[in-house]
Amino acid sequence: MKGAKAAAAPKIDFERLAQDFRGLDANDPAAWPLAPRVAVFIALLVGTVAAAWWFDWREQQELLERRQNEEVQLRQDWVSKKRQAVNLEEYRRQLDETERQFGALLRQLPNRAEMDSLLSDINQAGLGRGLQFELFKPGNDVVKDFYAEMPIDVRIVGAYHDLGAFASDVARMPRIVTLNNMVMDAQPNGQLKLEAKAVTYRYLDEEEMAQQRQQQARPAQGRR
Repeated sequence: MKGAKAAAAPKIDFERLAQDFRGLDANDPAAWPLAPRVAVFIALLVGTVAAAWWFDWREQQELLERRQNEEVQLRQDWVSKKRQAVNLEEYRRQLDETERQFGALLRQLPNRAEMDSLLSDINQAGLGRGLQFELFKPGNDVVKDFYAEMPIDVRIVGAYHDLGAFASDVARMPRIVTLNNMVMDAQPNGQLKLEAKAVTYRYLDEEEMAQQRQQQARPAQGRR
């Protein structure tokens, strides 16, 4: 080893420390040896810090974390609203286009007074193709939010191509009519029998809309 010989590390005299903690006078801490006074000071310091953390700093830390989370959420909301503000004109254009398309679809729905005419058009579409109606039975309306569905049970007999042409004629009607649950069976005379459920739609008039709103409001009032 170069240079002066390193000084030996000081040794702790545990026996002496133990002796310092014996026979302490609780009424005269000033007369205690250094080691007990230092130990009591450290214990008081740790206890004070722990009490401050439990009764004050802990709540402040939790409040700080909540405020930091709120700040992150507010920043995200601000970025989202900024994007919406930047694209506001595009959103308005899309809304106008959606309303225009919705209006065009709505005009394809007949009102209650026009339903008889639509049913007659469906019937005439089949007769015009030389088909024979064995059943043409409109059912009860199924009321939705702003429109109603009218199911019609139909059973028609005719040639294959005539039945296909009838389905095509129904699809091209200015009013919306769909053919569902179609079942086709061969007949002994070589013709086919088509059973289906035709569904057409109509929009609700003001009186029906008012009744619909009242019915929707009743469950909400019952939950209060």
